[in-house]
Formats: sequence, structure tokens, C-alpha cells
Amino acid sequence: MHGLGNDFVIVDARSVPFAPTPAQAQRIADRHFGIGCDQLIVLEPPRHQAAQVFMRIFNADGSEAEACGNATRCVARLGFEETGHSPAVETVAGVLPTRRLSDGRFSVGMGPAYLDWQAIPLAQAVDTAHLPELVPGLGQAAAVSVGNPHCVFFVDDAETLDFAPIGAKIEVHDLFPNRTNVQFLTPTGPSSIRQRVWERGVGTTGASGSGACAGAIAAIRRGLVTGPVQVQLDGGVLEIDWDQRANQITMTGGASHAFSGQLSAGLLHD
Repeated sequence: MHGLGNDFVIVDARSVPFAPTPAQAQRIADRHFGIGCDQLIVLEPPRHQAAQVFMRIFNADGSEAEACGNATRCVARLGFEETGHSPAVETVAGVLPTRRLSDGRFSVGMGPAYLDWQAIPLAQAVDTAHLPELVPGLGQAAAVSVGNPHCVFFVDDAETLDFAPIGAKIEVHDLFPNRTNVQFLTPTGPSSIRQRVWERGVGTTGASGSGACAGAIAAIRRGLVTGPVQVQLDGGVLEIDWDQRANQITMTGGASHAFSGQLSAGLLHD
């Protein structure tokens, strides 16, 4: 499945357990020797009584992620097609309610934005809306967590910026002890931004749900846009609404099913 080109292999392990090693996750994600994906998603029985499914997230490099907005919409679509009801999807970052809209898109309650340096986390106390200059000439970035850490750069033209080398460098910057996702955005209107994505443990991706949330929140904090914010990503548009009074984020977008199949046993052998 994919959400605006951010693609996933989703394994249903609710009945038969499946706990891939990092090497197995890497092999499945490999686009030449495996199936190919940005993240491997494993569905497990819920741990919280308010949820209908638990979602584990493995990046293409085998590391685990705390949250993934695009994958949550995909899992919401699967749950709706199974039961006719929109499921609450549990991750290690919390339980996320979902809702199917009449136009076929899905909204996900992404929870709060974490703006304190310790909650993101950062390695030292700083103003998270105006970080120390991390890249000479690129200005002050912002940091925010949406269950996972993000560093957001405000650039003159996200469309043409050669952002991949910068993203790779910032992902492992000492300021981010858990590494970070990196977003590059340009405001394009009073409530719209153009954004490019460097995803932690993956690299460049066509879209990022949590990244769109982080970019919209960072731009609102800077006074560059007002919500709801239309975030134009390489793969399409996500709508982000941040209720600042309640500090709750809602993300809305599509979820697409490409194909279904079975993993070969040989793919999993070390």
C-alpha cells in the first residue's frame, strides 16, 4: 500500500506472530532483492482496550519507528474494508483514532505536538522554534515531535533544493540523540506549503504524514501560515489541522492498495 507514494509492505500478524529481525526487515524493503518499500508494517493484536489493531513500524534500514501517519491511513483503510468501521490504530506513540470521509480519504487524530526540547528529544536546551544554525546559510530550523522527531528547514525554493545531502547529514546530527526526520518547506500561500522529505532510516520519500504535520506546525509557529494547512508533497497533498488550544493534530489524505501476496520463506532466511 502507499500514502501519496510513501509505500509500505504490510504483514498481517494478528493471528500468526511475525517478529522480523532488522536484517529481515531490510531484505523485505530492498527494491531489488526483496519486495521494496519505505517501511515494513506489522499488524498485531491491540495492547490497549481502546484500539482495534497494533502497528509496528520498521524503516528500510531495519530500525523501528515510533509513528507513521501515511501508514496509519493505510491501516485505517484495511480496517474499514474488513469491518465497515474506522479502527483506532495503536502504535508505541499512542492510540490514533481514524475516520473515513465521504470522498474516500481518511483522517487520523495524530495526537499532540511535542515542542519541548526534552520531549522531542534534543541533546540540549534550545528554543525549538529557532534552533542554532545547523547548516551554514540555511537559516534557523525548527524542531517538533509528532510521536517521532522532526527537524524543519524553511527554504526559498523547496522544489529545486538539492536537499538529500543535507537531510542525510542532519538525520545523524549530534543535536538529535535518536536521529531525526528532516523536512524542507517553502510557504506558497496563506495556508499552504511546498515540502520535501528526508525520512529517518529511509532517505528521500514521496510523502510523510508525520512530516507534513511537523512542517505545518513549524510554519504556524513561525507565523508563516494559518491552519488548516495544505501540504504539497512530491506524492500529493495532505491537509493538516492543528487545534492549538487542545494541542491536537488531525491529518487527512488518501490511502492506496497496490497488491496483495505472500512472503517467500526464502526471503526471510539469513
